[in-house]
Amino acid sequence: MILYDFTLSGNCHKVRLLLSLLGLTYETKPVRLEEQEQKSPWFLRLNPRGQVPVLVDKEVVIWDSMAILVYLARRYGGDDWLPADAQPLACVMQWLALSQNEILYGRARARASKLFNRQCSLEECRAQGTVALETLEQTLRSGPWLVGTRPTVADISCYPYVVLAPEGGIGLEPFLSVRAWIARIQSLDGYVDMPGILRQKAHAVDEAGEWFSNAS
Repeated sequence: MILYDFTLSGNCHKVRLLLSLLGLTYETKPVRLEEQEQKSPWFLRLNPRGQVPVLVDKEVVIWDSMAILVYLARRYGGDDWLPADAQPLACVMQWLALSQNEILYGRARARASKLFNRQCSLEECRAQGTVALETLEQTLRSGPWLVGTRPTVADISCYPYVVLAPEGGIGLEPFLSVRAWIARIQSLDGYVDMPGILRQKAHAVDEAGEWFSNAS
């Protein structure tokens, strides 16, 4: 497998994380976004949207991080990472939708504004991001994972831009259950970090450690 990747992208990190948790071997091909390589003709043949990530698995080419997560989970993870039954599957899809709406437009865009000087309304980003965190917090108060009793692609899809939120100037301090959930994800066998997450890891474990030890 080949993953066309950008190190600082949370959407790319979702894919790297699931690949690692599944124990899959793959080759990384960095895409130079700063040089607009994602808009070059060769890349547009892989993804006409001109975005990373893109996964190539032999003859299969999948673009969009959510589509890649679903593909990997179904092909290599089975029902553990993507339930087959209608109700839990629908619940997973709800969280995939949140990750590409309130989390992306709230948390991710605030981070992009700070790190990459992209234009956005920080006030609107914070408002949408707060909705996302409150939704996560409410669900995680009643269980360790977003769907069921074990992690699924729902957790993987929401995780990166939530844990990276402080890079966009949005704190996680009020959200105890979210911070405990972060600690649980970071304790999974095969977990991998990305730039900006390392300093959040110890913070999440320290402040949410008691809840984490009781709910893991």
